[in-house]
Amino acid sequence: MNLNITPTENILTELEAIDSFLNITMSEEVQEAVLRGNDLAVYIARTGKLLADAKYHLNGKKKSEVFDTLRETASRAGATSKAVNAIIDSLCKDEQYLVDWCDRLNRTATHQLEWCRTVISKAKAEMALRPKVITILNFKKYGRKISKRTACV
Repeated sequence: MNLNITPTENILTELEAIDSFLNITMSEEVQEAVLRGNDLAVYIARTGKLLADAKYHLNGKKKSEVFDTLRETASRAGATSKAVNAIIDSLCKDEQYLVDWCDRLNRTATHQLEWCRTVISKAKAEMALRPKVITILNFKKYGRKISKRTACV
C-alpha cells in the first residue's frame, strides 16, 4: 500500500510556510476575505494530511524495536509502565512537537475561515439593508406606458 507519507523535514518546512500565512492579520475587506478563505480551505486540508503524517512518524518511532526493547528492559528492572511511557514520550519529543504544531495550525486555519465567513455574511447583510432604487411603470388599460417614476424601497 502506497501511503505517500511526507518526510518529517518536509513537514517542518511546510508548517513554517503555513504558520507565516496564518500570522498575517486580515482586514475586513470582503474581497480579501474571499481570497483568504480559498487559501485557508487548502491549508486546512493540507494541515490535516500533515497531521496524519506526523502521527504516522510518531507512532512509527514509538513502535520501533528499540523502544520495545526499552519497555522489556525497564519492566524487568521494576519500572512502572507510567515511568516507561514517560521515558518514551521524552525520546519522541520532536515527533510529538510536529503533531502538536500540525493540530494547532489546522485549528487556527479553521477559526480564520470562520472569520472570513463572518466578514462575508456581514457584507451580505449590509447590502440587504441598503435602500434599493426601483423604477415603477404605470400602464393604461391596454398596456401603453403613461408614467414612469423612481422610488426607494
